[in-house]
Amino acid sequence: MKRIALLWNVVKGDLRVLWFALRQPGRPGWLMPATALVALYALAPFNIALPLVGVVDDGILVPLVLHLLVRCLPMDLRRAGRV
Repeated sequence: MKRIALLWNVVKGDLRVLWFALRQPGRPGWLMPATALVALYALAPFNIALPLVGVVDDGILVPLVLHLLVRCLPMDLRRAGRV
């Protein structure tokens, strides 16, 4: 249960940084399409067809990709979003 809480804290922080970066005019050009693709993947109809596989898949892959997106951001956007 502690691992799930830790994962949730990391995801919350990554989402906060990503939300901040998306609202900045100096964001990288790849950020908006990449975020849209992750959102579409998380909401894909495949999750409805196979609920257990979809939940496990979203619980592992989506947080990892979100963390990767945040790690690929320029350092100034990451630092400003963490404050």
